[in-house]
Amino acid sequence: MSELRIRRATVGDLDSVLELWGVASSPGATDTRESLAVLLVRDPQSLLVAEMSGLSVGALIVAWDGWRGSFYRLAVRSEHRRQGIGLALLRAGEQHLRDCGAIRVSALVDDRDPAAIAFWRSAGYEREPHTARFLRHIA
Repeated sequence: MSELRIRRATVGDLDSVLELWGVASSPGATDTRESLAVLLVRDPQSLLVAEMSGLSVGALIVAWDGWRGSFYRLAVRSEHRRQGIGLALLRAGEQHLRDCGAIRVSALVDDRDPAAIAFWRSAGYEREPHTARFLRHIA
């Protein structure tokens, strides 16, 4: 296996991250170049990229709001799954959030994806009971 490198994304990575999300998972309403550029302006450390041989093979949004750490949009290219890339991204994100002062983190996970549920459980995360996510598009 080529050497895996986890690093902070730059504006130059946005197209490859969007392409990765397009093939690795279902695109979301905010999966646009503009939205990611705003994310990086607001918090340049919020988007992690996993690279192998110069190719983006995984990505994870790591959010810290000063109160709680959160993970969004973890994705790994299908041909690179089950090689520890997702876990490496997750552990790098956890370390970043620890450094920020987080003591608890949460992950937004598609509950229709059994592989995603299994991944998060195997990484030591528990499903939070009695919690629902409410969503409204305001733009």
